[in-house]
Amino acid sequence: MAVPNSKKYLMPAVVAAGALLIAAAPPSAVAPDVPVALAACTPAEAAAPAAPEGAEPDVAQRALIDHVSRRFLVAAAVTERMVATAYRAAAEVGLDPLLVLAVIAVESRFNPIAESGMGAKGLMQIIPRFHLDKLRAAGGEEAVFDPESNILVGARILQEYVYRTGTLVAGLQQYNGASRDANAYYAQRVMAERERLEQVVRGRGLVTAAASVGS
Repeated sequence: MAVPNSKKYLMPAVVAAGALLIAAAPPSAVAPDVPVALAACTPAEAAAPAAPEGAEPDVAQRALIDHVSRRFLVAAAVTERMVATAYRAAAEVGLDPLLVLAVIAVESRFNPIAESGMGAKGLMQIIPRFHLDKLRAAGGEEAVFDPESNILVGARILQEYVYRTGTLVAGLQQYNGASRDANAYYAQRVMAERERLEQVVRGRGLVTAAASVGS
């Protein structure tokens, strides 16, 4: 869930995996005056500009839609909207769309009305009282339960945490409010989920930039 926290603890094994995603976001997607090296890059199949709203999903997105719809028992049309928005949000802030989808999977299992006992709400489990400015910009506090608004706001929060902490792992831990976890358990879960999603895409013959670097 997206909560504020400031301390950073890293787990070497996760850092090694995360480093593959922090190398080279397009300059247009990187926040001003922030080193490009701190941005999470997109995979090769997602590196092109996001498709216009309403456009047909490409091969990678279609593979993800089919997988998510079956695994999380979400209607295909609803899943298509979520995946398309994750790609658009990732392109806007310079994150990997598979990372955004992995956070959604871990946080809410793609349930847009999920709500935790701590007040985290929606797909990316945003706690409204901590992010009222972003929610107001998206239409108001009630926007937290709108799938598109939730993903767009959640991606922006995650991007800010990655820049603020300096690493993907620390940014993920802060997103979960678990910066004091020296084992980076939350970041491990997200990265493992991202790997599963990457395997889905690779199954359609699309090898990502991260996979190429690691081979």
